[in-house]
Amino acid sequence: MTQADSKTPQRDAQMPRVSEPRWPAALAMLALGGLYAGLPPSLLVGGPRWVVPSLMLMLLVPAVVTHRSGRHRVNQLLGYALNGVVTLAMIVSLWLLIEALPAHRETSVQLLLSAAGLWVANILVFASWYWRLDAGGPHARALTTAHTDGAFLFPQMAMDPQVKIATGEQSWSPHFIDYLFLAFTTSTAFSPTDTPPLSRWAKVLMMLQSMISLLAIALLAGRAINIL
Repeated sequence: MTQADSKTPQRDAQMPRVSEPRWPAALAMLALGGLYAGLPPSLLVGGPRWVVPSLMLMLLVPAVVTHRSGRHRVNQLLGYALNGVVTLAMIVSLWLLIEALPAHRETSVQLLLSAAGLWVANILVFASWYWRLDAGGPHARALTTAHTDGAFLFPQMAMDPQVKIATGEQSWSPHFIDYLFLAFTTSTAFSPTDTPPLSRWAKVLMMLQSMISLLAIALLAGRAINIL
């Protein structure tokens, strides 16, 4: 190996990372608004079905604008507010769904679709929380050359440095899809799979997500058995 070749890995390790695209997170918010608008009237929070989606849009648009204009602190606060709105709406709707079971206010098909929609919403909501909170959020992660510290231990973080260089992962950092996969496996396995939590807040959020997912699946299974 020549002297120039021996310096190549070091030079590559210092190359700046490509900025993370924000459209997957925005798309997840729009999907949440659609899932909420599709719920039966008895499971909606705040009256008409357009209230919560409109409030989400009122927060999402300035969040996109502040990100593009470089006002990252305001963008972070708007993101927290947006996540808080969808989380509260989801939890209240799930509670109303539980109350609707003995009252038989909705048909079996409506209850099945509502429970399934809330299960999917649970994945999207917590994926958004993990994405916004881990290692200070997407902007803070973008300022680092590689993701080496955070609330979750992703497999790439445990790789040997030489293996990282050989596989081109020396500047790896998690994107929204990584947190979406984490949220999906948490809702299906009810436990960490390949990405264990390290911080206490991450463990609390994962426990809350698993509990909500278990409730939604129990409602789905119970209603399906009653239909049969």
